[in-house]
Amino acid sequence: MIELLDGMPAGVIGFEASGKLAAEDYRDVVLPTLEVAAEAGEVRFLIVMRDFQGMSGGALWQDLKVGFGHLKAWKRIAVVTDIDWVHHMTSLFGWMTPGETRVFALDDRDAAVAWVLG
Repeated sequence: MIELLDGMPAGVIGFEASGKLAAEDYRDVVLPTLEVAAEAGEVRFLIVMRDFQGMSGGALWQDLKVGFGHLKAWKRIAVVTDIDWVHHMTSLFGWMTPGETRVFALDDRDAAVAWVLG
């Protein structure tokens, strides 16, 4: 499941992912929000993952489409998690994502918001 985070500063879209993500999570939650942000200019994206358990094949496909659908709009992506494998995968493959990507610990969420906004 993925939910939109309230209270993000103007210009930042934030989500919290938990459990296993499905294609519907992207279609119903991420894509509508991303479309609005991309039309307004740069996409500054924050995702918090506390108990993330991976993605279905459909969700992975949606994730790829989201990344490349507005390739030039992506500015920064902050991944906020204490899950070791997510941290390592983001560090290894973050260069493949559009824009800058950085991983933060859950305790550093405020720093992540400041960085993604900057």
